[in-house]
Amino acid sequence: MSNTRCTIYKSLKKDGLYLYLRDRDMLDKLPEALLKSIGNTELVMELELTPQRTLARADVNEVIKSLDEKGFYVQMPPRDPALM
Repeated sequence: MSNTRCTIYKSLKKDGLYLYLRDRDMLDKLPEALLKSIGNTELVMELELTPQRTLARADVNEVIKSLDEKGFYVQMPPRDPALM
């Protein structure tokens, strides 16, 4: 598996929801239902992913696989134990 460059956006609608994109212009090509659920976004950073890299709340290999297959990866907000 090679290095994968991605662009990360955060949802302004749902706290803790992040969208990883293989290409910046992919944002306009996402499914309408996904865009609607994410709402407006804000650019967070550009990042180079490698299998050795550690991400705070996502498995880097799953992110890379999703970017390769779909062009995007959605990192959902953490579950709030107080709501369970």
